[in-house]
Amino acid sequence: MEIKGLRAIEPYVAGAQPKEKDMIKLNTNENAYGSSPKVHEVLAHFDANQLRQYSTLDQESLRKALGKQLEVDAEQIIVGNGSDDVLSMAFLAFFNNDEPVLFPDVTYGFYRVWADLYHINYHEIPLNEKFDIETADYIADNGGIVLTNPNAPTGIFKPLSEIEKIVKANQDVVVIIDEAYVNFGGETALPLLEKYDNIFITRTFSKDASLAGLRVGYGIGSPRLISVINAVKNSINSYSVDSIAEALATAAVESWDFYEESCQKIIKTRDWFSDELRAIGFNVLESKTNFVLVEPVGITAEQLFTYLQSKKIYVRFFPKVERLANKLRISIGTQEEMEKVIMTINELLS
Repeated sequence: MEIKGLRAIEPYVAGAQPKEKDMIKLNTNENAYGSSPKVHEVLAHFDANQLRQYSTLDQESLRKALGKQLEVDAEQIIVGNGSDDVLSMAFLAFFNNDEPVLFPDVTYGFYRVWADLYHINYHEIPLNEKFDIETADYIADNGGIVLTNPNAPTGIFKPLSEIEKIVKANQDVVVIIDEAYVNFGGETALPLLEKYDNIFITRTFSKDASLAGLRVGYGIGSPRLISVINAVKNSINSYSVDSIAEALATAAVESWDFYEESCQKIIKTRDWFSDELRAIGFNVLESKTNFVLVEPVGITAEQLFTYLQSKKIYVRFFPKVERLANKLRISIGTQEEMEKVIMTINELLS
């Protein structure tokens, strides 16, 4: 018998999580360097008896630490179970209209999924031939805008001056700027918060803070936007961030010098790795993230993907995305790991 009411949706497909020993895992943009010593210390001394009680409702300690670090009012911050949680709530909170929400055709794949899931009208705007976002494309009637900056999976950063043009031209809708990768070379849109109340910035602890397994993210916006998204949060799951996550994320913020150093290591290795790939003839987009988008020359992306995997090197391949079908997204590991990747590619080409 047919069952009524079942929702049909094509879900987001995350990167594989292989469990092999001695592998080099470069397929999910995780940070190659571990958490700060302070995070380890807080985890080691966490009182498990606290877990009998619910976590805090507003993550005040974490929001205050973030407010101090980012120089914004803690009341302008909302914390969630990863930035995916915050972004999902933002789609529900801010895009309640008939006009289409605009975002690029090549960007974070979850945007399309959330729009479909929540029955939000949307329009994907093609990146130009250089995989850049065209500012003029977003100065049009719409129901909201979502941009990842630097973009994923391209790694390309759009200057803040261009972002401001988009925000300024769309003050009657919310413009979401996803800054998951901003600390690897981008420029934050935080200064725009003082000028515009329609901008909402999201970030994650999964990339720069090496806490992908913890699932903590946050959003920053005007009091008006925060009040609306908090209402949505408290209509879904008031206790979305657990006590351990709040404690460890707070420790990470309070030891941010450690992460600034690890980000600089990743940036240095990323630029070295990009130059090495170009030296063997591959096409590499200019990245301001902890990954690079690579087009092999002389072999196909699928051939390289398969060969690397046979050597226990895992990268991301998007065979179903037409504009990415002959490209690989390669996360930046340690210098030693990336040297091994270059050596392995050269072995295949020789």
